[in-house]
Amino acid sequence: MKKTKIIFWIATAIIFFWCGVMTVVFFGSEEQKAAMEHYGYPPYFAPMVNFFSIIGSVALVLPIVPARLREWAYFGFALNFIGAAVSNWAVDGFSFQVIFPLLFFLPLGVSYFLFHKMEAAKNA
Repeated sequence: MKKTKIIFWIATAIIFFWCGVMTVVFFGSEEQKAAMEHYGYPPYFAPMVNFFSIIGSVALVLPIVPARLREWAYFGFALNFIGAAVSNWAVDGFSFQVIFPLLFFLPLGVSYFLFHKMEAAKNA
């Protein structure tokens, strides 16, 4: 179980860093505003997505968060990654920028799978 926890925390830390820390760092920056404008999103969209991304990333790392809320965080990140890939493809055509957000499905899936494995062991 120790190996499972270590792998879980590494995968979860990758998601936390990318969706939480990086979101805080670039929250409201000119680069982010320009990107949202490039993709055609309205000005209110980025702060809303950022807010939920920060809350979701915190929900994944705090052990006191109920399992049901974590499930919603995992689902939200999956939608976020898919939406980013589709937006990149629709505006700029197929390139690495389409694949990049989908790469985060790997740590997200590992974190999700191991979260359920640890929950099952805890409840057994």
